[in-house]
Amino acid sequence: MTFTTAHVSMSLDGFIAGPDQTLDNPIGVGGLDLHRWHFDAELPGHEIDARWTAMLLRPRGAYVMGRNMFGPVRGEWSSYPGDWRGWWGDEPPYHAPVFVLTHHEHEPIEMAGGTTFHFVTEGFLAALAMAREAGDGDVDVAGGASAVRQALLHGVLDELTLDIAPVLLGAGERIFDPGIEATLEQAEVEHSPWATHLRFRITY
Repeated sequence: MTFTTAHVSMSLDGFIAGPDQTLDNPIGVGGLDLHRWHFDAELPGHEIDARWTAMLLRPRGAYVMGRNMFGPVRGEWSSYPGDWRGWWGDEPPYHAPVFVLTHHEHEPIEMAGGTTFHFVTEGFLAALAMAREAGDGDVDVAGGASAVRQALLHGVLDELTLDIAPVLLGAGERIFDPGIEATLEQAEVEHSPWATHLRFRITY
């Protein structure tokens, strides 16, 4: 059995993305502020943030991703601008199979560096099963909020890492739902001036 994880940045008021996701605001209005701890070159680097960035970027066997994480436009794929292939350019950072949740069929997209996006219309559990079969190691639920929330609701997430940024978004997308029945055991915590990093083991 593979180990299933998720690692997301979160605001103090519980949002992992802001409202109104668009091409100009891929994580919603204000959402990029949640991630300054690991990519803002204007901030002084901090060794703790560097260590948690390495944890975030470590290789996984395969990924599950929501359609909102893959792109900003809803409905048929033809409504995307041009031949939409994700936010990440020609070589996405995954270097492994990525299973994208969608209601609309799409042929797989093979990218440079070993990433292939596969599009799954049968739901979250089907995508997770495909990722577990395709990968040769752990599966990461890469986001967005709905995909991580579904992993928690289905009781299949073994570990959750949260990077809490000192930001208030006021609205947006959450991962926690009143229907989630899970026990989170704190396994690790560190902080820098830019984020508090928490890793939880999960039981159901």
